[in-house]
Amino acid sequence: MAVLVALGAFLMTLAGGWTAQRVTDRRHLVLGLAGGLMLGVVGLDLLPEALHAAGHEIYGVPAALLLFVAGFLVAHLVERTLAARQAAHGGAEGHDHRAPEVGLAAAAAMVGHSAMDGVAIGAAFQVGGGMAAAVALAVIAHDFADGFNTFTITSLYGNARRRAIGMLVADACAPLLGALSTAFFRIPEPVLGSYLGLFGGVLLYLAAAEILPEAHHEHPARSTLLCTVAGAAFIWLVVGITG
Repeated sequence: MAVLVALGAFLMTLAGGWTAQRVTDRRHLVLGLAGGLMLGVVGLDLLPEALHAAGHEIYGVPAALLLFVAGFLVAHLVERTLAARQAAHGGAEGHDHRAPEVGLAAAAAMVGHSAMDGVAIGAAFQVGGGMAAAVALAVIAHDFADGFNTFTITSLYGNARRRAIGMLVADACAPLLGALSTAFFRIPEPVLGSYLGLFGGVLLYLAAAEILPEAHHEHPARSTLLCTVAGAAFIWLVVGITG
């Protein structure tokens, strides 16, 4: 049963990526929506779960929040380092120095997150009852946003469409593999919480420092802002329904 639910997540992820591909003529709206979805996922889904799972503190600060800040700083450091290296190797002044490796790394993190979704599905079915239904609904609902964001992030950093589709397919397959893995092992809750905190910091950096500024760079329209708010509100709705 867990694998069947993961199959639903697989289809929803592909649907999200397909949607992101089809609206390329409204790129600023796509980016605005992706930024809102990512903000909502981080603030309303990942961080609460991370704080719950990784409950211990380090010098008075929850470990999940320390890793959240670390993830933000690591993403900033990696993005700046790769951009500077690319500029030093012949990039013209004023040219967009976004490094494709950053997009691939961010998409890979999304794949890892989706695999954890699959693990969560399998673990919930081990518990049984209402827990399984709640987790299944939550994962399937927000995997649409995951697929949308995976394709958008990979493409934004200058990767070819072929690579973006490849990362989308990997993201769609990840819940299936994660659900299957629960037949053999189970990730300790503190480790899962730590990972979610770190991943949340990376995702917030990409949303705040890259995707949203790009969305408003050439089209500072009210519609773009509304898409961002709608994306965050959608995740809030999903969390409220499945909470």
